[in-house]
Amino acid sequence: MTKWTVDEFIQAISSKTEETQGKTIENVSLNDVYYAVSAIVNEEINSSWTTTNEKYQKKKPKQVYYLSMEFLIGGLLESNLLNSGMWKVCNEALEKLGFDPVEIYRQERDPGLGNGGLGRLAACFLDSMASLQYPGHGYGIRYRYGMFEQRFINGYQTELPDYWLKNPYPWERRIDDESVQIEFGGTVHMLKRNDGSLECKYENTDKVLAVPYDVPVVGYQNQVVNTLRLWSAEPVSSIDEENTDEYYHQLDHNRSIEQISGILYPDDSSEEGKRLRVKQQYFLVAASLKKIVNEYKLNVRQSLIHLPKKVVIQINDTHPSLAIPELMRMLMDDEGFGWDVAWNITTNVFAYTNHTILSEALEKWPIDMIKSLLPRLYMIIDEINERFCQGIWFDHHDLRDKIPEMAIIADNQIHMARLAIVGSFSVNGVAKLHTEIIKTQEMKDFYKLYPKRFNNKTNGITHRRWLLMANPRLSDLITETIGPSWIKHPRELTHLLRYTKDRPLLEKLGQIKQQNKQDLAQHIHKTTGIVVDDQSIFDVQIKRLHEYKRQLLNIFHVIYLYNELKENPQLEITPRTFIFGAKAAPSYYFAKEVIKLINTVASIVNNDPSIKGKIKVVFLENYNVSLAEKIIPAADLSEQISTAGKEASGTGNMKMMMNGALTIGTLDGANVEIKNLVGNPNIFIFGLRSQDVYNYYQNGEYSANGVYENDERISQILHQLRDGTFGQQDIEFKDIYYHILSTNDPYFILEDFDSYVETQQLVDQAYRNNNKWLSKSLVNIAHSGKFSSDRTIQEYATGIWRIKKQT
Repeated sequence: MTKWTVDEFIQAISSKTEETQGKTIENVSLNDVYYAVSAIVNEEINSSWTTTNEKYQKKKPKQVYYLSMEFLIGGLLESNLLNSGMWKVCNEALEKLGFDPVEIYRQERDPGLGNGGLGRLAACFLDSMASLQYPGHGYGIRYRYGMFEQRFINGYQTELPDYWLKNPYPWERRIDDESVQIEFGGTVHMLKRNDGSLECKYENTDKVLAVPYDVPVVGYQNQVVNTLRLWSAEPVSSIDEENTDEYYHQLDHNRSIEQISGILYPDDSSEEGKRLRVKQQYFLVAASLKKIVNEYKLNVRQSLIHLPKKVVIQINDTHPSLAIPELMRMLMDDEGFGWDVAWNITTNVFAYTNHTILSEALEKWPIDMIKSLLPRLYMIIDEINERFCQGIWFDHHDLRDKIPEMAIIADNQIHMARLAIVGSFSVNGVAKLHTEIIKTQEMKDFYKLYPKRFNNKTNGITHRRWLLMANPRLSDLITETIGPSWIKHPRELTHLLRYTKDRPLLEKLGQIKQQNKQDLAQHIHKTTGIVVDDQSIFDVQIKRLHEYKRQLLNIFHVIYLYNELKENPQLEITPRTFIFGAKAAPSYYFAKEVIKLINTVASIVNNDPSIKGKIKVVFLENYNVSLAEKIIPAADLSEQISTAGKEASGTGNMKMMMNGALTIGTLDGANVEIKNLVGNPNIFIFGLRSQDVYNYYQNGEYSANGVYENDERISQILHQLRDGTFGQQDIEFKDIYYHILSTNDPYFILEDFDSYVETQQLVDQAYRNNNKWLSKSLVNIAHSGKFSSDRTIQEYATGIWRIKKQT
């Protein structure tokens, strides 16, 4: 890529604003400059994008295709500038022109292509594949609306449309001539050919056009540009406005088609919502497989029998599991292969990543729905299930009585995780503990059947975005201390361990954290009006709001501290700012009640002069990647407090660790591996272990009422939910009160409360010794290189995908 000088970049911005906006640089808006800089970057990376694709066509390497319903890519301008080697030059050029680079980058709206950790992981993986020069691409859906834009009205979450495509998106490229047709519904007729084989005929199907939009995935300063392909659903034919009888029918029909790529995660609490989700999932996999197979035929020009030698498809969670029967359909119906050959090809192409053990997240679809929407696929799934169950019956006598619990079709439902396991050559968990739970508890019968199929690949994050870009002050200090090699080899961050007693370095580290906290404090004041003490502990919990993630435990601790301060205003505690960021699914009533409780507690605590500002509570609206990039560099304490055994991995824990926050958490997900690396003195562990939780579930000996009756602190907090302390008496939060006690506290919030409070007191004491705290912080940064997604992708590439770098 071109080596730019600052003056050249200034000239390019001026020329581009005149060319695209018809304005001189003196008259442009911030948005004009954003589009001008984006155009410059696009021109720079397009040649590398073309060269990369030509190299893959010429060399014909084995390629990986990452299928995911989410890609939470965040803003791309700053990331693309960084990865193409233009970031610092651009910053200087903008400053010389009188613009604040941060304000220019802030013009970019986060694409509404993902919601949480699943989508952010997919984005990190694409970044690492390109940066490590692996031939790998993402396939997703180009949602017109993201999940929703979150606003708080009277403390309640309100969902507004997230129309992120309102303005042109500069990074996408529409490719009409690679559009493919997808078919739903209709009837299937099986006809016998002259040679005795069967032929499928489809009638009265509902046709949808899948139109591709390609987004470049730029590798870090290596001229590699891979592709994220996003599919948009459009009508096959245009509306005939002259035929008035058909006009409104066509209009309604076309709108229903466009809904397929309309919104991320439509509410599936209704039958209509479930049908739309299934349509989205099939739309993604059918369009993607057509592209993958067509590309193979065009470039490799070998029989599809050899497809596994050139193609591996990673299924990111159960959402794309319909790819397995869809490839079978294509191989048999379109290509003429028999069942056995098609099954051999299919089961050597797909690999499945499991992201959860929560039963509600392991997708199941009603049989009648799949029969209606995808009649041919249902026939194939039924046959897969029949052959699978027969295989157990005849070849695995010890598992015969487990067939009802292992069958892909059971209880009038199709179990997508079971389909993914049976149809893949690899099944991986995303943290060591998670994988062990899968093998020994949740999927132990499948592990017994396919012991070589299961493996672990602990998640990772791209340090380029989450350290180099999000925290340039810290990145510069690290480079100044150990040199720049860590940027391409993040495990070299361990060289920082030599400096954990280096007082001048620790002082610089403390100054950087303080500057980042001041920046976040200003953002908080600007967006919420709340003034926070930037000398206080910034205690951060940012993640999707769910019972098992236990934001409720966090706010119970806040209420406890508030009660203590009300009783004794002179109480010696280290000032603390509790920072939350989270969205609750629109239909998740309990989670939305927790949001209301946090906001209500905040309004009381923040406005009570008697506690002298010793604690503040801030819930930042509309948590997304851009907001995370502001919060994470400023975090002192990272809240990773899920019920042990419930969080598959977590990646927020890795991001905050990488930026010097200390973790308070249960031994859950990747917290276990963080603890093993940094050691007990450098992490705050509390609560039940996963085996304790499992034992409680098995023996039923846990009593939430017993804890409630015997712990005065908990009794007080729960009574306050009903007595009007935080709202109207017996109305506002009674549902939380009754839910905790009537369901026997399924996520052990009350059981872990005592241990959590005690550990938070240790945090308070530890923070008072600034030098020791900073030393612990540096130990965490030093070990965080292990959690770079570069390491994760390297493990996938060698252990599952068997792909090679294209240097």
